[in-house]
Amino acid sequence: MQQETYEIATMSRREVDLAIDWAANEGWNPGIHDAECFHAADPDGFLIGLLNDEPVATVSAVRYDDSFGFIGLYIVRPEYRGRGYGSRILGAATARLAGCNIGLDGVVGQQEHYRGLGFRLAYRNVRYEGWGPGGAFADSGECVGLATLPFDRVEAYDRAFFPAPRSRFLERWIAQPDARALGVLREGRLAGYGVRRKCLAGHKIGPLFADTPALAQTLLAGLREGLAEAEPFYLDVPEVNRAALGLAERHGMRIVFETARMYTGADPALSLERLYGVTTFELG
Repeated sequence: MQQETYEIATMSRREVDLAIDWAANEGWNPGIHDAECFHAADPDGFLIGLLNDEPVATVSAVRYDDSFGFIGLYIVRPEYRGRGYGSRILGAATARLAGCNIGLDGVVGQQEHYRGLGFRLAYRNVRYEGWGPGGAFADSGECVGLATLPFDRVEAYDRAFFPAPRSRFLERWIAQPDARALGVLREGRLAGYGVRRKCLAGHKIGPLFADTPALAQTLLAGLREGLAEAEPFYLDVPEVNRAALGLAERHGMRIVFETARMYTGADPALSLERLYGVTTFELG
């Protein structure tokens, strides 16, 4: 009988594609260009568990800076669950982020496990599903293409909504193919922005940040443009932002999923009242 060997290694760029495939199998509906954007955030931040050289587990442990990291893509192949491989790779992920306040979006079935590892509940995120309005792209009114603005303006605006700089990720996220990235200006300054990306099923909108509910409505309307009438789109809303919940409900969206935003340290000082849509459950 072959002796069992379990090794945890850093993923190659190609192996990140495998993790995204597994996420699809879990029903998480990843974006079709997620792997490229995710890997850019921290090329050493993706771990794979190999049982006798066969991939059986994955996790991401992206270190944004020396103070903040984020865990996602925590998956064990179903036939290997309950045998400790997940706990070991998750331990390697938290060890990689030692010294950081670590965040994650925990699915319902894993939240008690994360509490046992020292994560605390900050708030729930609720995924809403809606449908396109039908028709071709129209004039988005007050919206401008995000690519027409200097990147440093977008990056500076983003800092109110994320605990650490994330320029390498953000550059690719807002410029990815098959996406629509829009901003709104007030008196020449950026007052909100959002990104819609193509997923295996429909599209996801994230992030959606705006200074006022009216501007969030303007952005959401612009990001829905061009979607077929029966084409689904998804928006992940922090439950603590009541205006964001109202925005989703006014668009006739329905709740289909939820996660818990959890941290090992204090809740970061984010502008949650202006955060209408989470960027991604996998990277924060």
